[in-house]
Amino acid sequence: SYYRRWQARQGASGHFDHIAGDKAYMDFTGKKMAIVDRDSGEIIPKEIYIVVLGFSGLTYVEALHTQQKEEFIRATENALHYFGGVPKALVPDNLKSAVTKADKYEAELNESFADFANHYNVAVLPARPRKPKDKPIVENMVRIIYTRIFAPLRDRTFFSLAELNVAIRELLEGHNDQKLQKEDLSRRTKFMEQEAHLLAPLPADRFHIKHYKKATVMKNCHIQLEKHYYSVPFRFIGKQVSIIYTIAEVNIFLNQERIAVHIRGLKEFGYTTVDDHMSSSHRFVSEWSPERFIKWAARIDPDVQTYITAILEQKRYPEQAYRSCLGILSMERKVSKERLVNAVRRAAYYQIYNYKAIKKIIEGGLDILFGQEQDTTQTSLPFHENIRGKEDYK
Repeated sequence: SYYRRWQARQGASGHFDHIAGDKAYMDFTGKKMAIVDRDSGEIIPKEIYIVVLGFSGLTYVEALHTQQKEEFIRATENALHYFGGVPKALVPDNLKSAVTKADKYEAELNESFADFANHYNVAVLPARPRKPKDKPIVENMVRIIYTRIFAPLRDRTFFSLAELNVAIRELLEGHNDQKLQKEDLSRRTKFMEQEAHLLAPLPADRFHIKHYKKATVMKNCHIQLEKHYYSVPFRFIGKQVSIIYTIAEVNIFLNQERIAVHIRGLKEFGYTTVDDHMSSSHRFVSEWSPERFIKWAARIDPDVQTYITAILEQKRYPEQAYRSCLGILSMERKVSKERLVNAVRRAAYYQIYNYKAIKKIIEGGLDILFGQEQDTTQTSLPFHENIRGKEDYK
């Protein structure tokens, strides 16, 4: 065919006339660099990631712990910010972090990388499997980086990834400022004069990787996500919901309809709660309630009742204390009434009102010691001015 005759005339390697602002090529180097564990002396290999603008050859290099998608996406984003703009397309190798299923005609993108591309409004054109001719510029750049960055750092020792990246950046700037062999200007000058203005502007916000999870709305009107609790309208108690979350935001969906959205909370076992979600705000009667826990505690011992009331009191919403109350009261069945009562008395003596305290006391046998002490000196729970009576919860 005419096309094949034309292609043959181009030679074995072909020729690419890169268009300014068109494509950036991405790949990991075959060789790795390393850092040293300061304590053990262990040598830990690190991945080296390269992104090159096809037209100017302006290059970005970063050392990463792994090729996992979170690091890969963040490094790609760092490259775009280094360039100060977005090309029309990204050309990754068929990395699992970018491509879920490689295909000669239509590769399937990793969901997170597709989200990233949408955020930056950039096309993704994965190189074909086992076709290095699709990205000769980055293949060639890898060889140059071996000479200009790997070799000068060969005999240096680094104790952290950050330290290694500082050294890489210093040499990278020199590489981008060095004049090209066939042109009387550097990659950076060519970029600034002929390409920078053709890149699309960066979005206002950085990209946050989305994560996906299923959860069931608990009887306290919350779902648990990575050891933090987020409220959901009380009418959805018992429903399985879908969670889409980033480092900044948590979105909760039922049947593809968003029913709650929260700013991400990172406090371990903390609560992020909306007033209107709470059953207590609507006088909604659920299986879990302050009255239920207080009555349950009263059947065990008056001191346990006082302690549970204190836990309910210290939370802005009683629902936030339900799991703590359930955990404490369930210990009667696990260890005995006597041990639970002594654990509660010891915790209250030190004015500590939470499930973790009771658990640690029992696991450490401190309740037994406290019980022995009470045989000689009877101690009742100290007065707590913020403790409300059970009447307040009716």
